[in-house]
Amino acid sequence: MSFLWPAVLFLLLLLPLGVVLYLRWQQQRWRLAARYGNFGLVQETGGRRLGWRRHIPPALFLTGLAILTIGLARPQTVLSLPREEGTVILAFDVSGSMAASDVQPTRMEAAKAAARDFVHRQPTSVQIGVVAFSDSAFSVQTPTDNQDAILAAINRLAPQRGTSIAQGLLASLNSIAVATGQAGQAPNLYSNLPPNPAPTPTPVPKGMYTSAVIILLSDGENNENPDPLVPAQLAATRGVRIYTVGIGSPAGTTLHINGFTVHTQLDELTLKQISQVTGGTYYSAQSEEDLRTIYENLDRELVAKPEKTEVTSLFAGASIFLLLIGGALSLLWFSRMP
Repeated sequence: MSFLWPAVLFLLLLLPLGVVLYLRWQQQRWRLAARYGNFGLVQETGGRRLGWRRHIPPALFLTGLAILTIGLARPQTVLSLPREEGTVILAFDVSGSMAASDVQPTRMEAAKAAARDFVHRQPTSVQIGVVAFSDSAFSVQTPTDNQDAILAAINRLAPQRGTSIAQGLLASLNSIAVATGQAGQAPNLYSNLPPNPAPTPTPVPKGMYTSAVIILLSDGENNENPDPLVPAQLAATRGVRIYTVGIGSPAGTTLHINGFTVHTQLDELTLKQISQVTGGTYYSAQSEEDLRTIYENLDRELVAKPEKTEVTSLFAGASIFLLLIGGALSLLWFSRMP
């Protein structure tokens, strides 16, 4: 245990003085009793002597004052308190098909609006990162608890080109590795050179998960290599769950892009396979309201993290309790405060 104001503890040296004063007062009472025939030592308790009970209220008062003094020094101790904590990666599909309007006003804008609402609801103990992917992927915002920076990153997103879900998942895993101090285990995403040899991460036991999750928002129309199930399996090995959110309608819609007419529709099968591999959940969102409901239902991780916590209130509460008990007993037995 440590103290923010340790100098206050010197006040405890005054407590022995209180004990000495109390003992001297007791001696004076005994001398008066011997001189005046025990006057004052027999209370209205049916003629019985109070004996040792007379010392209980003063003892409670002194103990309460000692605890209160310790509380004034603002003690701190290491506690493992459960709280919502972890890393959330919002992986946005920014391919051209996200400009479709089967989700109003567009798939992209509906996803961004719901994501902004999600960010506002998170406690500061949750770090949020933003990844954008089309035919390639990059981290728009590294995981942070700065909500203004996260919202600015979301607002910058706009539809681009093709779709490589695998690149989005790899970039998301890379962001998680950086945020958790395991960057050496992250895939090499930004070079054509082979990655440097790195220790293979030890697979977590089946059914065990870290406090990091990926929320993949996409219409699921993957048209670029590699196979998205490969990074999904890597995420499962590392204990990272992927929640896939299918944006769009199975019937789809027709887009006119750069003089081309393209029919785009939601590919639920791919998104369901990704979530199943990692122990996550697939959600279908055909409106902005659906997206908000999905965010509200996402599992949040409760972790117990040891951290130094001020426990002044505990000491203050204990001291007040003892002082009240001492005062109540003194009034009950002696009809006065000690």
